[in-house]
Amino acid sequence: MLRDSLKRFRVISYIEGLSYLILVFIAMPIKYIGENPYPVKVFGMAHGVLFILFVLFLWDAMRKYEWNKNFSSRLFIYSLIPFGSFVIERKVKAQ
Repeated sequence: MLRDSLKRFRVISYIEGLSYLILVFIAMPIKYIGENPYPVKVFGMAHGVLFILFVLFLWDAMRKYEWNKNFSSRLFIYSLIPFGSFVIERKVKAQ
């Protein structure tokens, strides 16, 4: 049961990070350079839902693996940075 929680967190972390990169590096330029706001609406909504799932799964993993608040807070902060999901993966594997 514990492994399922960690696997779920790692998968959502990766997908959420990927959605963030798509939003920032593809959808936003299309909006501002191509003057087409539609991709930001689509990927922005998807990223928002994935971010909420990320926070919920982080909370679940934090409780089940007894991660301290400092470690969990750093994982949360990494999720706010583009390419931070790769850092999260390394930190979780090292834990």
